This record gives sequence, C-alpha cells and structure tokens, in this order.
Amino acid sequence: MPPKRKVPRQSGRNRSAGQKRKGAAAKSGEAGMTRRLQDLVERIDVVLPEVAARVAALEHLLLELKLCTQEDLRSAREFVRIQEA
Repeated sequence: MPPKRKVPRQSGRNRSAGQKRKGAAAKSGEAGMTRRLQDLVERIDVVLPEVAARVAALEHLLLELKLCTQEDLRSAREFVRIQEA
C-alpha cells in the first residue's frame, strides 16, 4: 500500500494581502498609523530648524571663502524651487 501524502499545514490566518480589516481592528490600525504619522511630524519639526541653520552656515562659509557669489546662491535656491514645483 502506498504511503499517504502529507498536506503541508498553513500557519496563521489565511488572509489575502488586499483584503481590508473590518470593525475595531481597522480603527485601531488607523489609530496606530495616525500616531506614527504624528511622531514623524514631531521629529521633522525638531530636525528642520537645525538643518536650515546648517545650510545657512554652509552658505556663509561659501561666501566667506569666496567659493561662490551671492548671485550663485540665489540662482541655486531658485533652481531648487523650480524642481520642487
């Protein structure tokens, strides 16, 4: 008699990736995502002034060492604004 074939067991729940959560689970997931987003906003609010200060210091050094002109810095800022739009 041939041996029986073993069917592999699936661990965990069998939920497709595209399936949405329902009820309280969806709300708690949204709350967690909102909390993570708020944490990121707070971190950016803390870091952004420091980054701006460092950029200003670099611009000051570039001007002081005469590696570029004020007009070069203005045109560089304008270029960045155009790229952001």
